[in-house]
Amino acid sequence: MLAIGLMSGTSVDGIDAALVEISDRQGILTTNLLAGHTYEYDADLRKEILAVCAGEPRSLQQICELDDRIAESFAQAAIAIMEKGDHLPDLIGSHGQTVFHRPPANQKMGYTMQLGRGALIAELTGIKTVSDFRVADIEVGGQGAPLVPMVDALLLSHPNKYRACQNIGGISNVTYLPPNAGSIPEQIFGFDNGAGNVLMDMATQKLFGQPFDRDGAIARQGKPNLDLINQWLEQEFFATTPPKSTGRELFSPTYLEKCLSEFQGLSNYDILATLTEFTARAIAKSYHDFLPVFPEEVLVGGGGGRNGYLMERLQDLLKPAIVQRTDAFGLSGDSKEAIAFAVLGYLRIKERYGNLPSVTGAKRSVLLGKIFP
Repeated sequence: MLAIGLMSGTSVDGIDAALVEISDRQGILTTNLLAGHTYEYDADLRKEILAVCAGEPRSLQQICELDDRIAESFAQAAIAIMEKGDHLPDLIGSHGQTVFHRPPANQKMGYTMQLGRGALIAELTGIKTVSDFRVADIEVGGQGAPLVPMVDALLLSHPNKYRACQNIGGISNVTYLPPNAGSIPEQIFGFDNGAGNVLMDMATQKLFGQPFDRDGAIARQGKPNLDLINQWLEQEFFATTPPKSTGRELFSPTYLEKCLSEFQGLSNYDILATLTEFTARAIAKSYHDFLPVFPEEVLVGGGGGRNGYLMERLQDLLKPAIVQRTDAFGLSGDSKEAIAFAVLGYLRIKERYGNLPSVTGAKRSVLLGKIFP
């Protein structure tokens, strides 16, 4: 089956699109990435998304109009990527754009909202579309996140090695894969484990006028303040036992401003080095605190995998594990999440469960996503 996966994460830096060939042999899935590309949001649209994510008030009409604008952008990305193939895809799996995420707490059901309605994407592309993946897990008591662990288990588990699949997008999250995890899903473990790129990106934009710290070249010139990092790692989120998820509701511009107010006497290079080290140490701390067995291999996907300095810090902090990008294991790190939503769309069409209760805390396995013919 030929599928398109569409994803825009917490960094709101654009729409990742992947054209993927999915092969299914007796329930064993393999994928072949035919094309992958990131399509930037229009600057005004990105500004509006970030404003809504930051909690700025908007009327219901404005939210509905934003929903349509995001769907139109996702449809344009799908049309652009499908032109790289030689025939029409069978389906689109679209994550949409998260603008609000509230994990369940104190017997209160969680809530999540992804804009970019699938019905409009299906209408504009003429391709069957699956979207709104997170809601079904929320409705059975889950966090609605992370969802990629199911795909990690299907595509990246090893018959006799302990692996951790570490995604570093705007938010970082991990999937713990014991040997032969694909056949024992109840032993798969995963959770959001930190801020990922979001604080680093916001700080780079604010302090250096650049969209992100390419290869970690700026942070590499500074010296991290470990006292501040250790203080931040005592915050409730990092001590909370999984399942757990987070987003811009916690790691927000206000959160960054509070961090910046504590950086007295540090250079801008030191600030970025400290935020980079914070991301790395939050990941390492979560492994030591929560993973049943320390992994032999750490497979990194997402934009953070292209930050050479961050990867060096992870390799140092996660010894003796070997830290590599997922590309070394046959899965594009840049397109991994888009590939994941193509696969989740495929699972929905085939009426196969898409969530892992051991990861999200849901009461049971459920079908994820709504289908729009």
